[in-house]
Amino acid sequence: QVQLVASGGGLVQTGGSLRLACAASGLTSSNYVMAWFRQAPGKEREFVTCITGLWSTTRYADSVKGRFTISRDNAKNTLYLQMNNLKPEDTAVYYCAARLATRVLTTTQDYNYWGQGTQVTVSS
Repeated sequence: QVQLVASGGGLVQTGGSLRLACAASGLTSSNYVMAWFRQAPGKEREFVTCITGLWSTTRYADSVKGRFTISRDNAKNTLYLQMNNLKPEDTAVYYCAARLATRVLTTTQDYNYWGQGTQVTVSS
């Protein structure tokens, strides 16, 4: 059974940085596409970024391009999200997700494994 545990959230000022991590267990291979989504209060969960397992192909939401970087360490079964130049609108609960697939996937319905979420708060 796949389990995802997200960590690294916190409170940061505008312009600051945070690094999120998602520790995965139960993955049967590296052929999982993994992603970060976020959900702000009163809003739907939205796609942030994803990375494939085989070729490490990435995709980013326009709102985070140039500021966020997704990476993965297959040997450690860990997914990362480096967030720089954070803005108040980045405030949300951030979730990691995974799906056994080799292509880029960008909707919540595409993913069948989810972590518990970690809170990121950016103060102005």
